Amino acid sequence: MKPIHLITLLAFACLSISANAQEKRPEGVPHKFSKDYQKPVFKKDHRAEKIKEILPELEALMTKYAKENHIPGISYGIVVDDKLVIASSTGLLDVEKNTSASTNSAFRIASMTKSFTAMAILKLRDEGKLSLSDPAEKYVPELANLKYLTQDAALIDIENLLTMTAGFPEDNPWGDRQLDEPDQMLLDLISQGISLSNSPSYQYEYSNTGYAILGHIVSKVSGQPYQEYITDNILLPLGMTHTYWEIDEVPAEKLAIGYRWEDEQWKLEPMLHDGAFGAMGGLITSIEDFSKYVSFHLSAWPPRNGPEEGPIKRSSLREMQTPQFPRLNSNGACAIMSGYGFGLGIYQNCNGTKWVSHGGALPGFGSNFRFFPEFGIGIMAFCNLTYTTPWPLAEIEKLLYDKGVMIPRQLPVSDILEKRKDQIVLLIQKGSQEIEESILAENFFLDQSKESRYTEYKAMLDQAGKIRNITDLIPQNQLRGNFTMEGENGNVSIFFTLTPEKDPKVQQLDIRFKPKQ
Repeated sequence: MKPIHLITLLAFACLSISANAQEKRPEGVPHKFSKDYQKPVFKKDHRAEKIKEILPELEALMTKYAKENHIPGISYGIVVDDKLVIASSTGLLDVEKNTSASTNSAFRIASMTKSFTAMAILKLRDEGKLSLSDPAEKYVPELANLKYLTQDAALIDIENLLTMTAGFPEDNPWGDRQLDEPDQMLLDLISQGISLSNSPSYQYEYSNTGYAILGHIVSKVSGQPYQEYITDNILLPLGMTHTYWEIDEVPAEKLAIGYRWEDEQWKLEPMLHDGAFGAMGGLITSIEDFSKYVSFHLSAWPPRNGPEEGPIKRSSLREMQTPQFPRLNSNGACAIMSGYGFGLGIYQNCNGTKWVSHGGALPGFGSNFRFFPEFGIGIMAFCNLTYTTPWPLAEIEKLLYDKGVMIPRQLPVSDILEKRKDQIVLLIQKGSQEIEESILAENFFLDQSKESRYTEYKAMLDQAGKIRNITDLIPQNQLRGNFTMEGENGNVSIFFTLTPEKDPKVQQLDIRFKPKQ
């Protein structure tokens, strides 16, 4: 099934996160965690209230976009952490019946289904029922007779299927029309021989067929149809009680009817039933239901202690959001790095902003979602027009940035980092051999003499004058951070990093003075 944005997928080795599987068809106040890394402890958070303020502009923007692009109906929403703070819609669910779209209308979300299939595979992996390095033919024996392109090709494994590196060719729009085929059709396709475009693990290429095979593996390993497994183990635990696989199961008044725009009029598209290829694009859901899935993904960040409360572990969610096969798209003024993870696209632009995303498109439908793990914000939209991106994404993001809500979540401050901060203040202001021996690593005075360091500290404190305030520490991680000593004549900025020893010591201490302007 067709992805919606041209996928330039990028993967970066140390992406802390971010993604929209950009596909080929038509794309505040931070919170803190307590020091023991338990549940989030929020400062007064105005992001939700601020985002609600953009609703009139957003509704006008979406109405205009729908009209200009001949889209019958669009439903859309914005999530902040675990809450759907904006949910709205415009246009019609069913043109013939003149039924208005709503936030609980059920749209087919097409390729956005892929991440649910990937999540099912990871759940089975976490339960010890399969390994991502298992050859796919272990669960699909028909693959044992597959003819590879080269003699040195490795066997296709489950991870290849997840990351779309199995060597299967891009199969849009053919794959869309296979949605309702029976399981036997998929097995016959494999038995008769799938044509490959690459050797496995050589490069990324978007494949619906690969995800259909993953669905079959879920069924084989779990002992129940993949639809049933995903419903029981992912949808229902998340409270997604109005998400469906089969159009006949959706209440008639909730079901979005799919259309294409042709000859200056809307024409009905065939409403496809569920089948073997549903694992790549069959889910039908509403904005209200899907927001729970977005919130679950946002809950994976940052890493922390505390009970696991979702269908899979937080670490497994972060694994889904880790890109493979790096690619740089240098088009335009701001380059973007991207990669495909497990059923998700991951991106980072030249400004360091990271996002996770995936689009979807089938005859009659277009959908997309994007979430920003560092900001705790997710956006999503569904529409009922063939292969159509459901939103003016750049304008929506501009509204969010202009409203000042795109502020990164703060990392928690570890006890040792806070303790060393207090000791560093004493060291700089007074100095003492006892403090030196307690907190300084063996390299500290070897890298710069004691005399030189203390001369430097004194000069900067003299320039700063009386210290009026010491700011909170801003951690870069649990062993590195910075803070500021605010003086009457200027500020002393302090950065430090600790050693990997059991009792971490200060190995680097950088101090800079900036006079008041």
